Amino acid sequence: MIFAAVAAGSSAETFTELMDHVAQGFEAVGAAILVVGVIWSFVLAAVAVRRSGWSAKAYLVLRQAFGGTLLLGLEVLVAADLLHTVAVAPSLDNVLVLGLNVVIRTFLSFSLETEIEGVAPWRRALMGGAGTIRRASASAQEPKTPP
Repeated sequence: MIFAAVAAGSSAETFTELMDHVAQGFEAVGAAILVVGVIWSFVLAAVAVRRSGWSAKAYLVLRQAFGGTLLLGLEVLVAADLLHTVAVAPSLDNVLVLGLNVVIRTFLSFSLETEIEGVAPWRRALMGGAGTIRRASASAQEPKTPP
């Protein structure tokens, strides 16, 4: 009976440690998305500049790719916070901090999407973080337009 209680306590600690590592993995992926995405945004902008010179198109490519990167990174970081709060440290304080983080990140995501696309999210279809990056990539690779 004592061994069963010790084994149950040990497995709960093991599960908590595993979930903590998984949450840290999500945080690392979110950070990697942000770093790689910023670099990729500047690469796409450089391609657009090379094809059509310094123009509004190059700025738009940079803005769309960078904004899409931020949106995607924020989503992954919210998932990491959620996993950490629910599986690792489910306390009232952590739930309140998670709620505040989700509210702030939701507002930021809404603002970024509206800024990138020029319309409110519910007024457009088939556009999002990954879609924005895809459109920016396609736009950067379009042939040079004559002046």
